[in-house]
Amino acid sequence: MRMTFKDKTLIVLTGPTAVGKTDLSVNIAYKLNSEIISADARQFYKELKIGTAAPDISHLQKVKHHFVGHLSIFDYYNVSLFEQKALKVLEGIFQKTDYVVLTGGSGLYIDTLCHGIDHLPDAEPEVRQRIKQVYTKEGIEGIRQWIKQIDPVYYRQVDLGNPNRIKRGIEVFLSTGIPFSELRKQQYKERPFRIKRIIINRDRDELFDRINRRVDLMVKQGLIEEAIGFFKYRHLNALNTVGYKELFSWMSGCHDLKYALEKIKTNSRRYAKRQLTWFKRYEDARWFHPDQQQDIMGFIRQKS
Repeated sequence: MRMTFKDKTLIVLTGPTAVGKTDLSVNIAYKLNSEIISADARQFYKELKIGTAAPDISHLQKVKHHFVGHLSIFDYYNVSLFEQKALKVLEGIFQKTDYVVLTGGSGLYIDTLCHGIDHLPDAEPEVRQRIKQVYTKEGIEGIRQWIKQIDPVYYRQVDLGNPNRIKRGIEVFLSTGIPFSELRKQQYKERPFRIKRIIINRDRDELFDRINRRVDLMVKQGLIEEAIGFFKYRHLNALNTVGYKELFSWMSGCHDLKYALEKIKTNSRRYAKRQLTWFKRYEDARWFHPDQQQDIMGFIRQKS
């Protein structure tokens, strides 16, 4: 971002899955005459609508959204590309209005837009499982060749006899799209705009009930049929996510449908817990219940 927007504010509105971010972010952006940038990596893909709880047509018509359905599941993408493109979008919106709402539950994408990548992120369990499978099947030589291909600089630096260090390099690349050797050199970036972080949350029982009911609603809307349509593409990284992978296991004969649907609920609840752990690192954030919209607007309009 080349211009300075010291009087402009990026509102980061985040929280765990199913907490109510979509409705709240649309209402806030509408009141501020602003636009929304999505930081939900699952909603980037235009083919995946039901299983990602993408904003519906009423949301999209009420407020302009960016980075929703802008990719295909066959496209290559990473947080570095998101940072570059999102900063350009921010610059354009800030020339028209004082606020932009950044919403979603992907903490890595939020952090990247706010400050660049100033830490080495922990990998999702799915990423670690993928690396583990290669290591189990091909041994240390398999992951050596993998790191050599994706990060030749780190390959020359790492102890090639230490599988854990090799795995870590692969984890970081798969999570960010940036070679480990480059990421370690990056420093915290100051942005030319203000940032206000808002985390919305509910009591655990209330949140977990919403997660369970949303899975039931997705099934009624056609989640199973959507997953069946993409079964042959299950190897793609975009589909290695909660809601689809459990149904793919059912289709592969690993267990019955009832078990798969219960696993979606269980894994969604676990995902929510991991999100909340990530968000607790934001020391400058204010926490609200999504029903506290008036208080949230007051916090946004505070100058300090």
